Amino acid sequence: MGRGVLRAGLAADRFSLTRITPSDPLAPFVDFYWIVRWDLRGQPPYEQTILPHPNVHLAFEASGAGIYGVDRSLFARWLSGQGKVLGVRFRAGCFRPFWGAPISQLSDRVVPATLVFGPLAEKTRQALMCAETDGDMVDGAESLLFCSLPERDPVASQVADLVALINSDASLRRVDQLAVVSGLSVRSLQRLFSDYVGVSPKWVMRRARLHEAALRADGGEPVDWAALAVDLGYADQAHLTREFTATIGVPPSRYASLCRFGFYVVWVFTLSGRRPDLRASRIAASTLAGWVRISRGVKGSTRMPRLPIRRCRSSVRV
Repeated sequence: MGRGVLRAGLAADRFSLTRITPSDPLAPFVDFYWIVRWDLRGQPPYEQTILPHPNVHLAFEASGAGIYGVDRSLFARWLSGQGKVLGVRFRAGCFRPFWGAPISQLSDRVVPATLVFGPLAEKTRQALMCAETDGDMVDGAESLLFCSLPERDPVASQVADLVALINSDASLRRVDQLAVVSGLSVRSLQRLFSDYVGVSPKWVMRRARLHEAALRADGGEPVDWAALAVDLGYADQAHLTREFTATIGVPPSRYASLCRFGFYVVWVFTLSGRRPDLRASRIAASTLAGWVRISRGVKGSTRMPRLPIRRCRSSVRV
């Protein structure tokens, strides 16, 4: 599924995700196209959570076409019935030529695609929702982009390269280190990232570390959290735990346990044939009481005794 898709093992059973590279003329602007398809007819709704990257997205779905700025928290979406979405992930900093203003204006916001691409954005959305193949969907999206293609901005390309460097070089842990590598001052980097990326270079560094921590937790293998904290440049394990919990909502060790238990929850829903109580499912699935609450459809206001976490039976694949 890739970095940023939380609980990827469970997600793979609920929807498909395809990434397609852009054509050469659009490669300076677009990272890739992504297409999500799901068919949950006769099954309970599914909530997928994403730990966002520092990229702007253009997304087309049944409900409309929107431009998604960098989300500095978690992005969650409920999937139900049958559907599909096509998204355009722009290279970090490279939506700035399309937007024509500081990308910080889009941070934590979703705006209609018509603000940038005009009425053609809605016509494109309708055509994409009727398209039968992934190739037809990508062709439609590229046609829209070509109609509004701006001149290349060398500064945007420079910013994209800096973000790529942060994501690939784990030794870059402070903004002053990036300043030395780039030849720019710390203040210049902060202004540049605010204008072109929508977030600070420090935020990009912290998010890259969280992506790696979440990926390790999702791997299904035991994790030495103290050693990982050192590898990722945290002061200590407590520092990693605080940052992970503040963003994702649970400590990393708890998150790893939930990833192993995730399949069990779906298994219970399938056997019971009962639509889950969505309020209950978001309460405390980290305890056995949480699992019982969900599977029985108990209301969120009902008090239940807190029981210790127990592993699933070995006969259930996780």
